[in-house]
Amino acid sequence: MLKDLGIRVRSLGEFDGAPEVVEDGATYKENALKKARSAAAFTGKPSLADDTGLEVEALDGCPGIHAARFAGEHCSFQDNITKLLTLLNGIPRERRAARFVCVLAFVGPDGREELVRGELEGRITEEPAGIEGFGYDPVFFSPEAGKTLAELSPEEKNRISHRRRAVDMARVLLQRETIGA
Repeated sequence: MLKDLGIRVRSLGEFDGAPEVVEDGATYKENALKKARSAAAFTGKPSLADDTGLEVEALDGCPGIHAARFAGEHCSFQDNITKLLTLLNGIPRERRAARFVCVLAFVGPDGREELVRGELEGRITEEPAGIEGFGYDPVFFSPEAGKTLAELSPEEKNRISHRRRAVDMARVLLQRETIGA
């Protein structure tokens, strides 16, 4: 999503001895900032980190920041989907509104911090559909696409996703960083 900017994007995994960051914040913002601060401090380079979740209206915003571990600490994607669909069993379509959220935190080597947030509105289906993607994609229906995210190609999903929307907002920060403004 950033290759056209002309900057080299590196994964933290490319740096030997990079610290693991425990995502124990109470918000997307706290977790994203914690990861970006850690990466910037360790590498001495501008860092970008995200925290992402799924908010379901009928579940008062759950699973939220706990989306990856909704069904337990070492659960699979299928375990999470099964728990979600079980909790929504009997909930009518109009009350199954949901949104994917991605908060990206940028931390510069000078300590400057900036945040952006991308969202994708949709609803949770009654049954999984599609084979692409990961996580909740088979049960997240996007009205914009007219399909679940798992029924979209990776390219189609990347054009509309919550992460793409956050990255598009972060592009300005990254461009400013690379030109030294």
